[in-house]
Amino acid sequence: MQYFGGCDAGSTYTKCVILDETGGIAAHVTSRSRINPVLSAQAALDEAVAQIPDLREARELAYLVGTGYGRNKVPFADENISEISCHAMGVHVVNPEVKAIIDIGGQDVKGIAVDADGTVLDFAMNDKCAAGTGRFFETMANAFEMPLDEFSRLSLRAKNVIPITAQCTVFAESEVISLVGEGKPMEEIAAGIEMSVAKRCFVMAKKAGATDSVALTGGCAKNEGLKDAIEKVLKLKVIALSVDPQLMGALGAAEYARQKGRNR
Repeated sequence: MQYFGGCDAGSTYTKCVILDETGGIAAHVTSRSRINPVLSAQAALDEAVAQIPDLREARELAYLVGTGYGRNKVPFADENISEISCHAMGVHVVNPEVKAIIDIGGQDVKGIAVDADGTVLDFAMNDKCAAGTGRFFETMANAFEMPLDEFSRLSLRAKNVIPITAQCTVFAESEVISLVGEGKPMEEIAAGIEMSVAKRCFVMAKKAGATDSVALTGGCAKNEGLKDAIEKVLKLKVIALSVDPQLMGALGAAEYARQKGRNR
């Protein structure tokens, strides 16, 4: 049995997926990225390989593709492919019906239009500001003094929305801290935060060609409040993926590795 790997060396998390010859997921790992992307990728690969009795080390993978922020630093990679292409392919593998993706990563937001074969038709990226990214949500959760997963569900209990007017992460944090200090309902402040991010996704959704539905990828795709806000603000159905949406880049990279490795 041959195995094919994809390693998504992201700025916040490093993800690794290993596929078998049939395209089934044999192993997967998500771990917090270190400062050194080489060490991050190596640790994720080692952990994934350890899940497969037939493999002893990453060098034994038939083909390995690196992607993400640190894709050029993935040890033993046969090649690297952009995360935009890999997210498109990963979602295509999970659900070929999806034609529009919003990928919300640790430091940027992307809108991706997917062709019938899983390749990229068009894309747009916002990488000039941290607002609306994973870093932004981590900052907001810290301001609320609660874990990120708890914060992501907080807005679902809101009966009203308190708008967040600041467009910058630093200023938004100050605004949120002031509102909390005034005793405003925390769930309503959280709803305002989720709504402000959903509005920022409008351009990305339009560039991705989303008309009635969209899939979310990246760690922020697990944010239940954000999914709810996107459906309300953008009037789009958020398609649930059957595989962890944070793994889409690594899964797409592994599928590219499987396609290329079989043709060697």
